[in-house]
Amino acid sequence: MSVTGTAVIQNEAGIHCRPSAHIIKSMAGSPCELRIQHDEEESDLSSMLSLMMLALACGTEVQVEASGPGEAEELAKLIGLLETHYDFPPKEDS
Repeated sequence: MSVTGTAVIQNEAGIHCRPSAHIIKSMAGSPCELRIQHDEEESDLSSMLSLMMLALACGTEVQVEASGPGEAEELAKLIGLLETHYDFPPKEDS
């Protein structure tokens, strides 16, 4: 069984190199099989390049799927990462 959801990319510059690296690193320990689909392309988050090849621009809607232990929580975590407004490098608090 699996759970599915939708994420809308919020990062102004889309999911480029740095956000991709952060997403892959954050989801690396997941006990689930994770997939992101956009148009006819799909990434299983096996590599940063796989995610970057989806060319996810700001406002892009993607389908996300998780299957395995804790799938609902892992899906929510992945959607949260995809919908994050990344700021690299992070601004220091004043």
